Amino acid sequence: MKHFLRVVTHFFVFLYCKCLWRGLKFVVRKFTGRCELQRICYNNKHGARRTLKIESSLRYSRNELLQSALSVHPDKVEKTIDNIMALKKINPDTNPQLSISLQASLFQIVGYRSLVAEVEKLRREPYDCENPDHEDMLMKLWKELRPDTPLTGRISKQWCEIGFQGSDPKTDFRGMGLLGLHNLLYFAEHDKATALQVLHDSLQPKHKYCRFICRRYMTELCVLHSEMSKSEWEQKSVDKAIGYSFAIVGINITDLAYSLLVSGALKTHLYNVAPEMPSLLHFQQTFCYLMQEFHRFWIEEDPSDIMEFNRVRSKFHRRILRQLKNPDMALCPHFSASDLHLVNL
Repeated sequence: MKHFLRVVTHFFVFLYCKCLWRGLKFVVRKFTGRCELQRICYNNKHGARRTLKIESSLRYSRNELLQSALSVHPDKVEKTIDNIMALKKINPDTNPQLSISLQASLFQIVGYRSLVAEVEKLRREPYDCENPDHEDMLMKLWKELRPDTPLTGRISKQWCEIGFQGSDPKTDFRGMGLLGLHNLLYFAEHDKATALQVLHDSLQPKHKYCRFICRRYMTELCVLHSEMSKSEWEQKSVDKAIGYSFAIVGINITDLAYSLLVSGALKTHLYNVAPEMPSLLHFQQTFCYLMQEFHRFWIEEDPSDIMEFNRVRSKFHRRILRQLKNPDMALCPHFSASDLHLVNL
């Protein structure tokens, strides 16, 4: 019975998409005098809400020109818009804003595709210790995170101080390739205060206080501390274990950001923050936001040890996905060191 109902449901959905919906669009166009693309542009503000609808309209169009518009080269976007206007018999002189709106959205769409390709290329490029550029990036990462501590050698246990698993970091980049290194270095260079704070916290398994805990909670802890003996306070401090491997978590969060990107979930954010073409810079800023938010989330979850990392990460991933379902949502809309947050535009 359930199988029969499922088949019937699929049939009616197919019928709606193929016949009824197209008929409804025809009636609406005759009634309003506007095609679907015009209605989308005039009824939705610039950003993900508009661009996602335009993307869907072009993808499911029966016209090859409209379908192919999703994969045009950025240099041909303006020409493609002219062709669409001609196809839809829209006079650009009487509808100047439509051309501008379509162009901005199409730049976002093709830019997102280009960003996915660029990120994938970095992910597939393995770390090469014989490549001087790769080695320079790795050395810069150390200097940014450990400015007062000279590295004794390229192969050294000191790498564990910034969260690598062994004496040679190259083995930890196997999953995400150069993408992981690029993100870690960007975080350390462009949001240095936060990166150093997160690193410091990650090395303090008994670290109770950090600037990510709200002021009221800190006040309550101080009052509680004054009423405890030293031994009781030390035992209480252990309860909020923070320690984890900074670099390894950074590579793992890179994987999370990558999955959001390739699945299309990150379109909501990028279409809201990038006026035209999303770039690698936008992706790296998003990574910085995710690192900071994950650190907060880790503290809130209060895991018993690092073995709970996968559980906490999965829960964090689900939370971000829920937030990105809101078409008006943006992560770190205007990247600012140590001041990243979610906002409704």
